[in-house]
Amino acid sequence: MTQRPFLALWTLAVAATVAAFVVHLALRGRTVDLGYRLGRARAEQARLREVKRVLSLEAASYETPQRVEMVARTLLGMTPPPPERVIPVRGYVAPSGDREAASGETGGATPGAGRQE
Repeated sequence: MTQRPFLALWTLAVAATVAAFVVHLALRGRTVDLGYRLGRARAEQARLREVKRVLSLEAASYETPQRVEMVARTLLGMTPPPPERVIPVRGYVAPSGDREAASGETGGATPGAGRQE
């Protein structure tokens, strides 16, 4: 009779050990999978940071007056307006830097100057 409780407890212990090992393997597999996914996510994050850096530099280059003028002249076909198309606004006093642009002396591109009416 002492054999039966021992056999039942032994079977229970083996089953518990097998169950614990299966759970351990499942968790280990999940950990490895999450590690690979984390590595891919970090690589994507690094790639996106580099793209953001490049786009920021490109956006900053578009803000320079020389770049704006080049795009206006080449891509948009804009030219400075002829003097007869410049209409002075009464009561407006141009700041010192704008007087040259308002008189057309600098040759800068003016938005809408290439349009035909």
